[in-house]
Amino acid sequence: MADELKKCVFAGTFDPFTAGHADTVKKCLKLFDEVIVAVAENKKKACMFSLEERAEMIRRTYAEEPRVRAVCWDGVIVDLLKRENTPFYVRGVRNTIDFEYENADYFASKDLDGEMITLYFPAERNLLHVSSTLVKNCIAFGKPFQGYVPAPVYEFITKR
Repeated sequence: MADELKKCVFAGTFDPFTAGHADTVKKCLKLFDEVIVAVAENKKKACMFSLEERAEMIRRTYAEEPRVRAVCWDGVIVDLLKRENTPFYVRGVRNTIDFEYENADYFASKDLDGEMITLYFPAERNLLHVSSTLVKNCIAFGKPFQGYVPAPVYEFITKR
């Protein structure tokens, strides 16, 4: 087991990928050899960016970091964990509302795969207010959003 590659899955809609998401990946890289960022298709959400655009923003953000891999995913997370051969599922939480949602999802997923291990990373204080919704609102109303997203994401969006 000691020689085995340790990896985790960090999944979300990432519409778009924010500085908060990037902070969670940074924390994962301190614990894991590989971080799979799974860009989820959520049929309940009307996304501003296509699934492939969202994955491309993440790929550009980590172009120089071979330990981060972006994949597109449309399914239950336990199936992706099995495909990637890891029990580790990472969630970022900003507040108690996020925690309640993530915890309910955890228990449902745990029923499907008892081997799943979920890790919660709290947001840093300076990122508590940052969300994809905030970024989308800034874009829609022509307000600055550069500080809320990684530089490659900002470049991708402004060139789009």
